Amino acid sequence: MDVVLVLLIIFMVVTPLIASGVAVDLPRTSHHARKPDDGKDIIVSVTKEEKVYVGRNLVPRPEDLGSVLTAEKRRFPDKSIFLKGDTRAPYGAVRVALQAMHEAKIDDVVLGTEEIMQE
Repeated sequence: MDVVLVLLIIFMVVTPLIASGVAVDLPRTSHHARKPDDGKDIIVSVTKEEKVYVGRNLVPRPEDLGSVLTAEKRRFPDKSIFLKGDTRAPYGAVRVALQAMHEAKIDDVVLGTEEIMQE
């Protein structure tokens, strides 16, 4: 029993550290398809401050996102892009990120949302 309790505590402490990307408040939607975080995505986050991150690395200029992602796709060709836009971020900031991906000819982009829980 003690071993199980220790394993549970370790799991609870380590799980938040495993989450990829920068924490953002995702828009809430209903009826979205759940996709488990299997570690096979390149996480792009747009924060409310209009900063763009790939994983936990800040992209200095949002316009450079395309070249950063092209390099990542060269290293990991089987990975797709998972875009997390903060619900408080201006639409224009997310649109700049999408435009940079489009110009880099990246078309396998998944937009992240959170499901509205039905009571």
